[in-house]
Amino acid sequence: MTTIAVNAGGQRYDVVIGPLAAAADRLQQLARGRTLPVVSDARVWALHGQALAVLLPVRPLFVPEGEEAKQWPHLQALITRFTEFNLDRSTPVLALGGGSIGDLTGIAAGLFKRGCPVVHIPTTLLAQADSAVGGKTAIDAEGQKNLVGLFHQPALVLADPALLDTLDARQLRAGYAEVVKYGLIDDPAFFAWCEANGQALLAGDQALVEQAIATCIRAKARTVEHDVEDKIGTRALLNLGHTFGHAIESAAGLGTSLHGEAVALGMCLAHDFSVELGLCPQADAARVREHLASIGLPTTLAEMELERGRLLLLMSADKKNDAGKLKLVLTRGVGGAFLSDGVASGPLATFLEGAR
Repeated sequence: MTTIAVNAGGQRYDVVIGPLAAAADRLQQLARGRTLPVVSDARVWALHGQALAVLLPVRPLFVPEGEEAKQWPHLQALITRFTEFNLDRSTPVLALGGGSIGDLTGIAAGLFKRGCPVVHIPTTLLAQADSAVGGKTAIDAEGQKNLVGLFHQPALVLADPALLDTLDARQLRAGYAEVVKYGLIDDPAFFAWCEANGQALLAGDQALVEQAIATCIRAKARTVEHDVEDKIGTRALLNLGHTFGHAIESAAGLGTSLHGEAVALGMCLAHDFSVELGLCPQADAARVREHLASIGLPTTLAEMELERGRLLLLMSADKKNDAGKLKLVLTRGVGGAFLSDGVASGPLATFLEGAR
């Protein structure tokens, strides 16, 4: 079992990587004999609910699967369920599921009575390696990805790699895109590790999975500690590929493309655009595309039927933009990501029209 401490603006919490049962004492200390609400979907609960129920008294609160859960009506309904549960501000809410469950539960817990504790128990690689840590929560609105959200740090994160055994290959690949991201941001040695070990990791090598999760969480913890609420630009680097990716998700229809799939393509586009601007060696962009394609992730816009003009429109509405300037995470090569001061829409529009 590996424990990684996260210090977020004076709030400290642990990410525990290992068997869920080994963390029973931590859960019981938080519960203090109370029955805890667990936000999950019916499929995830059927797969993993019993593993949690044997550890402490819990009651499931079901929401829809996937991106569909991240809508205003489901947020409102969940807050209503909290009220019916007679939830007080010290009672932890458990989030059992992938990134969408974590997002919805996190924002609901952050809003309810101005904030009650949330414990993330992620069941996807994407959530274990990335989204369950850092306190970002959001729902989709007005056809845009993660338009409405807040920061609400968890009280605890329990990442049990054994919960990933029930994932299908597509979900694993999508989560792996976020793993690769950490190498591309500022750790070229980790990207080389991914190139050497990615296939075996996705084939189920437990030691490699745990190593990847721990590496990603340590990297994210360092970043979050320096820029808890994404104010100074350091944390924005975690959005490598995400400005393109969120636009791709929205243009395709939210829920059509998995988040990790859109991010994989977005990272390729960020490298290609950086090449076009004379910032990144062509060989590095080709290397990124080759690795992601070898895993089976989308790497070209041609693989998706998208209106390219709409991509630019959606990117222009991205929440990282400031004073009318389009801010993108670009790169000087593998491990050389940086936040641009402002990108003119003209060159970006030309790039998107010609991008493969």
